Amino acid sequence: MAGNSFGQIFRITTFGESHGEAIGVIIDGCPPQLPVELEFIQAELDKRKPGQSRITTQRKESDTVKILSGIFEGKTTGTPICMLIPNEDQRSKDYSHIADKYRPSHADYTYEVKYGIRDYRGGGRSSARETAARVAAGAIAKSILKSHQIEIFAHVSGVGTINAPNLDTNDFTKLTILRENNLVRCADPATAAEMVEYIDQIRKAGDTVGGRIHTLIKNVPVGLGEPVFDKLHADLGKAMLSINAVHGFEYGSGFAGSTMLGSEHNDLYINPKGDAHALKTRSNFSGGIQGGISNGMDITFTTAFKPVATIMQAQETINVAGEQTEFMGKGRHDPCVVPRAVAIVEAMAALVITDHLLRNKLYNV
Repeated sequence: MAGNSFGQIFRITTFGESHGEAIGVIIDGCPPQLPVELEFIQAELDKRKPGQSRITTQRKESDTVKILSGIFEGKTTGTPICMLIPNEDQRSKDYSHIADKYRPSHADYTYEVKYGIRDYRGGGRSSARETAARVAAGAIAKSILKSHQIEIFAHVSGVGTINAPNLDTNDFTKLTILRENNLVRCADPATAAEMVEYIDQIRKAGDTVGGRIHTLIKNVPVGLGEPVFDKLHADLGKAMLSINAVHGFEYGSGFAGSTMLGSEHNDLYINPKGDAHALKTRSNFSGGIQGGISNGMDITFTTAFKPVATIMQAQETINVAGEQTEFMGKGRHDPCVVPRAVAIVEAMAALVITDHLLRNKLYNV
């Protein structure tokens, strides 16, 4: 199976299945002598792990990470880093009823036709369980970005038709505290309470709902991104669209920009520092990226997630014999994926920016 690796210089390969012994990641291309704190990696994983609250899946996984190689005395050695996350709470019997059925809007049918075999236990390799490995790798990438004062903040900006207002983004520390102080990970407390109540209603009805995550990246230097096919926003788009359940990505003005005039949309330059290589723009409809290359402004993008495909309601489907049958979800599933996906979005953003930093030779130990 191809397609398990991501990045060019800072390159990760993830492995493992939802109900296998473990999942994990190998990172190649990480510079040596980078300080690594196991506690930080674990804290990032804790934001994504299942069983956090009543509005997430009740699968109980500690997601305790084990570092097998590439780190010595708290620093990277420049050799491949391997991290392993054991699976502790598999209930494969919860999936025995779908061994011969294709779940609507899942990867069951496409995997079976493509490979001639599928792991029906939680979706196997197609499960979002795989994303824990990405979060572990993203924590290493964030450690590199920290040395460049590059900060990433994401939060749940929408659930269903509920949308959070625009936030004051000057203080990421304050926003992070607000985000982590509620179950849904929205940095606006009033909207968060409304979202939690709504997700609870959806969960009790045996249904699911989608949502949106807004991301900002501060202090990105000018010059990241490669023409023509490795534009920075193209790589960010690929990273986000590789996440399970993601159905949309827009940066800067996004789709709304298509309704504007050029005279409204153009980001006019200013020179606050009197340096022709440190220009800023009055507006930021470009989302911090112009011509596929970072321009020094905040990078902004929004990622849209579909409703979780497994619902606790009876639905028509087809079995492996091609016969019409009925399917009803059972077991432990998220009614809305976005609260746990915030950590995944931040991790994938960190991987992209780190890879482009190294490609641009801007990293110094």
